[in-house]
Parts: sequence; structure tokens; C-alpha cells
Amino acid sequence: MIWNEPKECMSRDERTAEQSQRLKETVNRVYHNVAFYRKKMQELGLEPGDIKGIEDIHKLPFTTKNDLRENYPFGLFAVPKSEIVRVHASSGTTGKPIVVGYTRKDIDLFSEVVARAYCCAGATKDDIVQIAYGYGLFTGGLGMHYGAEKLGAAVVPISGGNTEKQLALMQDFGSTILACTPSYAAFLSEAIEEAGIDKNQLQLKAGIFGAEPWSNEMRAKIEEGLGITAYDIYGLSEIIGPGVSCSCYVQEGLHVAEDHFYPEILDPETLKAVTPGTTGELVFTTITKEGMPLLRYRTRDLASLNYDACACGRTNVRMSKIQGRSDDMLIIRGVNVFPSQVESALLEIEEAKPHYMLIVDRVGTMDTLEIQVEIDDRYFSDEMVELNKVRQKIKHKVESILGISVNINLVEHKTIARSEGKAKRVIDRRKI
Repeated sequence: MIWNEPKECMSRDERTAEQSQRLKETVNRVYHNVAFYRKKMQELGLEPGDIKGIEDIHKLPFTTKNDLRENYPFGLFAVPKSEIVRVHASSGTTGKPIVVGYTRKDIDLFSEVVARAYCCAGATKDDIVQIAYGYGLFTGGLGMHYGAEKLGAAVVPISGGNTEKQLALMQDFGSTILACTPSYAAFLSEAIEEAGIDKNQLQLKAGIFGAEPWSNEMRAKIEEGLGITAYDIYGLSEIIGPGVSCSCYVQEGLHVAEDHFYPEILDPETLKAVTPGTTGELVFTTITKEGMPLLRYRTRDLASLNYDACACGRTNVRMSKIQGRSDDMLIIRGVNVFPSQVESALLEIEEAKPHYMLIVDRVGTMDTLEIQVEIDDRYFSDEMVELNKVRQKIKHKVESILGISVNINLVEHKTIARSEGKAKRVIDRRKI
């Protein structure tokens, strides 16, 4: 099922014409209503009339997370505060939090794109959606909630945590769709097994997971553990929240709601466009938002775009799963390392559990990388020879992917702290 066929299946020419008109309207709005953008454009010698269509988007200034922090809290709002009906914010773990504001129309837009995502995952009004994303300033819980209600599905707004209750309601209510982070989905699958619950007796059929990068190998593990089909949803608070894109049953990329969010892929160093299919930094321009529209927002996420037709019938561009981030990648002995690379390697190894921690340190002038890996209890024995075989197997696999030497530390099941939100995967002890 496709939620909004006219918008999700229009021709590329129709889409380009719509995007061009919406971009011109957005540029005009921010120029006259947001001092930050007016100053940025004036510094570039740009006026709204210079933007004739989407092909001129490269002329516009970029927006960064630091720009949002410097305009904290409401400096980038494009409407009077009286028109803002909701405010969300990031956790603020580094510097001031990122604040975003929504008008009534923006909330409707938010609900619309999330409803599309549910339909991508095969959900209908007959489903019962258990939302285990956090509610509050984080956009995940309320975003998924409003989208499910727009779809007409029944919502179980349990929020994150309280795993015992999650499992009880999952069984008692007959939840059919699970929405949470992939790391928490993996945690729930373990909890189901440990509680002696037969996954085949659950009514779950699909899961919509996002808010952190995860690999196809992790998807396979979750699908096996929960007995479901797992779908990838992407979003960020600055653009709208979840629903910017979502995978469909074809599982070959995430369909971008590009009638609302125009994507570009740029070389992170030169900030020039790359050819379709090439991995680069994902940049979004919101072309319909009222409360806080953003021009060319640098997400720092690394992905690629695919404009080929999808077998599901949707014609909107598909973005790849996030390959990593340009700003949180680790540089170890001159090599770029992403936690997702390590995850992909570990999930190909039978003995390893999908729980790991990267510990980066510096001994003298040399960077070191230790990877703590949980292994299945049945492989953890007094036989040191067997453990060393497992350690060497993991070491060889990881080093072949990363291209650098690593120290592998095998730990028992449940040694590494579990997360009910975004999983913490890296401890960097270097003084850089």
C-alpha cells in the first residue's frame, strides 16, 4: 500500500517543477523573516529573485548545527512565536541543545511523512503500534505517535524502557508493529528469549527502527530474534524528526519524502555535488516547513542517492542506509574508522553477540584500538585454546575490513552495558 500515491509516485519532471516552486517560496520566506539567512544571503550577494528553481540550490548558503546553537533558542524561527504549537530539542550533550519549532501545518506535515513510513513497512489502520521510542523533547516518540494515528492504527504509547512491561503489553495487546531504536530492538529480542517467550506466539509482524546507524547484518539478527521484517526509518529533529525517509519491502534504500525535504549529496571536503550513487555528506533543504525552515543543512551523515525506479512503485529518490558520520568518525593511525564497519564484521561471526565497545587510546605517540566483544555463552569455556581461536577469528575479520591492527577483548554475555536509547559504542581516551 502507498499512503499518498500522487506525491510518492509523480514523474521526475513533475517533482522537479514542484520542488522548484517550493524552494523559491521558502527562500523568499526565510530572507524576509529570518535575520540569520538574510545576512548570509546578503554576504553572498544573493536576493530571493536569484533563485529561479531547484537547479539554483547550490547558490544558497549552508546551515550547520553550530548555527542552530548560536541562534538558541528561537533565532531561526520564521514565524511569530504565537504560531508555534510545539517545541522539540536535542539532548544537548555537546553545548547548547538544538531547538526546533513547529506550526500547526508543520505538525500535519510531520504526521503525513511518518504515515508514509508506516505504509512503507506494510502497516494499515488495523495494526497495533507499540512505540518504544522516548517521548518528550526527543522527536521520536511523538513523531511516530502522530503518524500512526494519522494512519488510523491503534497506538500503545509505552515510550522507552521498562522492558518487562514492554513484553507483557506486547503479548496482552497483540502488538503488530514495534517502533524503537535498533539497539533496543536487539535488547528486546534477547529479553524475549530469556523470558522463555515463544516469538512465534507474538503478533508482531514488522518493526520500524531508527535514530542510530545500523547495518544490514544487525537487521538480519533482529528479524531472526523477533520473527519480524525490520524497516529502516531516518530522520533528524532539525529537518522534521523521523519520517524524512523510510525503507520499503524491496529493502534497497530509504524513500525520501522529497516533496518536502530536498536532498543533496556533497563531497564533505569540497562541498561540491557528487555523481548519483557516490557516497558523500547528506544535505537537506526543507521546502515546505513554516516554523523553522532550513537551507542546505549539513547533516554530517554519509550516504548516497539512487534515482532509479523502485519495484514498490514509488518514484521518490532512495537514500542508502547511513554509512557513518563525517564528524564522529574515528581517525586511528591515519585510517578512518566507523563503528558501523566493526558491527558489520562482528555480525558475520557466529560466536559474537551484537554488543561491542570500541575503546581508543594513545600509548606514547601510537593510537590503539581495543574492541570489547560479547560472545555467546556456549563458546565461553575454560578451554583457552578455543577462546583464542574465536579471538583470532574476530581479529582477522575486523582487521581485514578496517585495515589496521586491533586488540580483541572477549567478554561474557551481558558484560557490556545495554541501552534503551541510542547505543554508546565508542570510548575515546586520547587527548587530542
